[in-house]
Amino acid sequence: MTYNFILSIPTEHGGRRLDQSLAELLPDYSRNRIQQWIEEGGVLLDGSPTTRKTKIWGGEEVEISVEAHPSEQPYQSEAMTLDIVYEDDSVIVIDKPVGLVVHPGAGNWTGTLLNGLLHHAPELAGIPRAGIVHRLDKDTSGLMVVARTLESQTALVRALQAREVKRVYWAVAQGVFRPAEGEIDAPIGRDPRNRLRMAVVENGKPAQTHYRVLRQYRNAAWVECHLRTGRTHQIRVHLTHLGHPLLGDALYTGRKTHQIAFQRQALHAFRLGFTHPVSGEAMEWESPMPDDFQGLLNELDATDAS
Repeated sequence: MTYNFILSIPTEHGGRRLDQSLAELLPDYSRNRIQQWIEEGGVLLDGSPTTRKTKIWGGEEVEISVEAHPSEQPYQSEAMTLDIVYEDDSVIVIDKPVGLVVHPGAGNWTGTLLNGLLHHAPELAGIPRAGIVHRLDKDTSGLMVVARTLESQTALVRALQAREVKRVYWAVAQGVFRPAEGEIDAPIGRDPRNRLRMAVVENGKPAQTHYRVLRQYRNAAWVECHLRTGRTHQIRVHLTHLGHPLLGDALYTGRKTHQIAFQRQALHAFRLGFTHPVSGEAMEWESPMPDDFQGLLNELDATDAS
């Protein structure tokens, strides 16, 4: 998509900088965005290239011809292989691999699950977020559901809010858990010290996670986590709050905090269950343990045996 504008600078803008004038004349675009257009040569002042600091006198003609930013364009359909474990006219259940971003965003405007879904089911272009009901982090593997109709999306979102969707994860976390089973009830919000992270904060949104240790190793544990709520990074934040960060979680602890290295956060969404939004049937799926996750458990076994 290309933007094409021809503007006349008002006389009352005389004495201003060009970028200041354009920011007022084009309020739908940020000043930083306009400055970028100027620096890239997409803005001509009376037919000539210019700079953002150029003083204007009023009456000049400005011609703008620039490509829209990816965030301002419709999401693109892209052919990709999707591991679909169930599909009908209402829902799609996908086993997401490690490394696949779910939704376009800064640094990942293409090549996401959403782009692949639009190719697989073009009708999803008419549904908010292409029918995506909940997300998994890029480096979290496992099951997630996508709605194929607006009615199904509404029903699934309500079921999530009512805590009627079963989401069970496997994690490998650092340390020795005492007790070996428990409920974490701690609100989660944006970390005030690092805006890229979430944290347990007093004014956060309610968040509950049930955990159960499946196997305790010498300095780590294989843990099953049941989500009661679905906050961003919930398991990662809650287990870190307990003093048991996930192995490989570079965002929250750095990857080299355990004797065994792992190249992503050790988290896998292995079970998903919900009531079908149309048929009313109770449905449930399980995802096989990924090879890297199994390799991690094998390494922990070997380390404990040595």
